[in-house]
Amino acid sequence: QVQLVESGGGLVQAGGSLSLSCAASGRTFGNYAMGWFRQAPGREREFVAAINWSGGNTYYSDSVKGRFTIYRNNAKNTVSLEMNSLKIEDTAVYYCVQHVQAKTSATTVPGGQKYWGQGTQVTVSS
Repeated sequence: QVQLVESGGGLVQAGGSLSLSCAASGRTFGNYAMGWFRQAPGREREFVAAINWSGGNTYYSDSVKGRFTIYRNNAKNTVSLEMNSLKIEDTAVYYCVQHVQAKTSATTVPGGQKYWGQGTQVTVSS
């Protein structure tokens, strides 16, 4: 059974930085692409960033490109999202996801079948 547990959310001022982490268990972590989605109040869940199974390929939404960095540690079964230059509109619940299929590229994460974590709240204040 796949389990994804996010941590690191919190309150930060606009322009600041925050780092999220997701610990995965249940199957061989290094075989699966990982990603992050977010959902703001009253809005649909949206893709944020993804990384392929080996860590050699990443993919970002236009809204976070250049500000957020996704990386993974296959030895520790973790994926992280480093968020810089945060904006008020980055406020959302952030979800960690794991692709259902093995050995896929980062670009398959947004549209592919995924396992989901429970989410962690990120609030950016003015």
